[in-house]
Amino acid sequence: MKILENLWQVGGAEYTTVEDAAVYLVRFGEKAVLIDAGCGNAQEAMFENITKVLPPHVDIEYLLLTHCHFDHTGGAQATRKRYGCRIVAHELDAAFLETGDSTVTAADWYGARMNPLKIDFKIKTRKKTIQVGVGQLTAHHCPGHSPGSVVYLTEIEANRVLFGQDVHGPLEASFLSDRENYIRSLKFMMGLNADILCEGHFGVYRGKDKVRRFIRTYL
Repeated sequence: MKILENLWQVGGAEYTTVEDAAVYLVRFGEKAVLIDAGCGNAQEAMFENITKVLPPHVDIEYLLLTHCHFDHTGGAQATRKRYGCRIVAHELDAAFLETGDSTVTAADWYGARMNPLKIDFKIKTRKKTIQVGVGQLTAHHCPGHSPGSVVYLTEIEANRVLFGQDVHGPLEASFLSDRENYIRSLKFMMGLNADILCEGHFGVYRGKDKVRRFIRTYL
């Protein structure tokens, strides 16, 4: 699904398989990034979707993980193998990915096993800007749903686009969720004044008012 020029949804329930969280593809000139990678049960469908919209000379430089949960990360290794991209995650969630913790990563919820996943670059600060081709994304640490949840903010066609996967939660003890951090993160996201929200399971919201209203629902 084309969202904007150079922004597409290439994975998720309607595009790959029902258990996948949304996967977004962003192009910045001759480079591109993927936001999350799904469970990995329908990788060929995702790769086919990418091929339909991304010219072969454009390299996918990074796979940016929003958090460690299996519906976002199960397909990460196959994606790196296919495109040679570097995997980025916050250090607090990277620990569970690199040890293959099937409980905290929620792989157990999907009747699956989280194989240890090497993270190429670990975000260690509350804010980190990542340069990609002619553009950039800014990672903001927004804990709550998981300890190392991250949202990514970028500008496309004068639109502030927020990749806020799993804004909706849920909060779950086995995920090491934290309610106070979650509420604090929701308020922070509202303050980012995004024009478009690309969420993990509930679609794309356009317009500042609609974005704020969706986030406020979970407060």
